[in-house]
Amino acid sequence: MKCLILAAGYATRLYPLTENFPKPLLEVAGKPILDWLIDDLERDGRIEEYYVVTNHKFAGIFEKWASSHRAVTIVDDGTESNETRLGAVRDIRFTIDRCGIDDDLLVMAGDNLLDFSLSGFVRYAEGKGASCVMRYFEPEAARLRRSGVAELGPGDRLLSMAEKPENPASHWCVPAFYCFTAADLRLVRTAIDDGGCGTDAPGSFIAWLCRRTLVFAWEMPGHRYDIGTLAGYEQIRRTYKGF
Repeated sequence: MKCLILAAGYATRLYPLTENFPKPLLEVAGKPILDWLIDDLERDGRIEEYYVVTNHKFAGIFEKWASSHRAVTIVDDGTESNETRLGAVRDIRFTIDRCGIDDDLLVMAGDNLLDFSLSGFVRYAEGKGASCVMRYFEPEAARLRRSGVAELGPGDRLLSMAEKPENPASHWCVPAFYCFTAADLRLVRTAIDDGGCGTDAPGSFIAWLCRRTLVFAWEMPGHRYDIGTLAGYEQIRRTYKGF
């Protein structure tokens, strides 16, 4: 399995902190956010290679960071502003095409922290032999309306998913962590060209895919921390201890 990390956003809500520096490389508890994610996966040993897709503005910073890491390829999507960004699904397609990826692929946002290991999710996906998402229970309706929301069937099957729904179908949130089979990944181009798949939110491809093939949803055994504001970043810096 390989891993694609989405890091092409501009994190405008964190300006001026991220105006000239990428959010995934902000330090928390002594090391960059990306290092927390990759160090965890390296302990498990299932990931053969990492791809970090970023924008042209931050590509050089990521290249310098990657020089001290194993098997990391930085992919520059060529954009230079929030207004011209490709969007997460187009960045996935861009990286697949640019790097010739035809393997099972763990795709994740590069600006999240977890207090549990991703190895359980990867093993779950391997056991299912299908594409999979992570899920957690969110009791607050306001937060559901800002998230990807899943409708589940028997055996953890993902029946539907909606990004930022006005009327959420459930309390199951889906963060940007996905395991795709190689066969399903080949459908990204079809999904975009079909016109029925949004391209900005990363969960849009999953929403399209689960209507056409089996996708399963693994319940997270812990918590995810999304750094969305300056105040939130400062709080996480004070409290996050890893796992």
